[in-house]
Amino acid sequence: MTAAGNHQASRSGRRLERAGIRDVAAAAGVSITTVSDALNGKGRLPDATRRHVREVANRLGYRPSAAARTLRTGRSGLIGLTVTTYGEEPFTFTEFAYFAEMARAATSAALARGYALVILPASSRHDVWSNVALDGTVVIDPSDHDPVVADLVRQGIPVVSDGRPAGNLPVHAWVDNDHEQAVLGILDHLADSGARRIGLLTGTSTDTYTRLSTTAYLNWCERVGQEPVYEAYPAHDPCAGAVAADRLLARPDRPDAVYGLFDPNGTDLLAAARRYGLRVPEDLLLVCCSERAAYATTEPPISTLSLKPGRIGTAVVQLLIDAIEGVGAGRPVAQVMPTDLIVRASSQRRSTRTTVSPPRSPEND
Repeated sequence: MTAAGNHQASRSGRRLERAGIRDVAAAAGVSITTVSDALNGKGRLPDATRRHVREVANRLGYRPSAAARTLRTGRSGLIGLTVTTYGEEPFTFTEFAYFAEMARAATSAALARGYALVILPASSRHDVWSNVALDGTVVIDPSDHDPVVADLVRQGIPVVSDGRPAGNLPVHAWVDNDHEQAVLGILDHLADSGARRIGLLTGTSTDTYTRLSTTAYLNWCERVGQEPVYEAYPAHDPCAGAVAADRLLARPDRPDAVYGLFDPNGTDLLAAARRYGLRVPEDLLLVCCSERAAYATTEPPISTLSLKPGRIGTAVVQLLIDAIEGVGAGRPVAQVMPTDLIVRASSQRRSTRTTVSPPRSPEND
């Protein structure tokens, strides 16, 4: 190799060198201990100092060594995320828009704090989980008396819930929406749009989201003097949702508006309405809870309730890492996130004076 080649290789080698903690300390004008405390959320440092150190570290491209951190702290740098609502039932939760968006946000939030997110299959047995050295776990919509949560806590692993836990479920913190208020807002919106008999598609599980949303619907019916009209099905089974939508619209007391609690309910109800010759929104008003952008382009576009899973994913990870690292002990252990009702054509009638036709047999394809 020529002298010029050697010189170029030397320059390339210098460019590939990673900045170390000593480099950050020297550039920031602080001690190595201050850098460590600032980047790990420890010590009693002024906020301005923490920001300054982090800015310098980012500018130099400094990344703490995962191996060194494991030796120093005894932590693996791995946090888990799973859905235990449906137990051992097969359920690929990342195929649903809510869970996919929540997982994306949680992954980004974890990486920003120096952790990696491990998505655990919903049907994983407890002994399978023990093969992964987790520092903490986010559990989405845990069921009442969830055995997985109780087992993790017994092992000393912090657990944060995406969903308000029922009873005395021993989570360290939780983040959720105000589901009661969200459902009441949707029902009032449908009533204001001319609905006289509002139905509900709900689930059979005991998670907080399903339970609180269904209870809010039943309470609203009692308050306004309407007989409840609803069908429940196992939400992990997409085929069961289509069958439940068909049952709901085939009832003698068929509703003239429906709110569906789950992501596929919009398309399920729209398809069932077409089979029964019902026009949306003229004969049937529709709203479903979903993060799917595709609902803006259906015919007609379907109104949706967004639970803001991106915000929730970020919040649960921040709370979990705080619990792992023992910081922010005085902070609230519960956070309630706002929802957003996106009103589209499916839940707005041109006139509130509507003639509702009786149900009929499905049309032949």
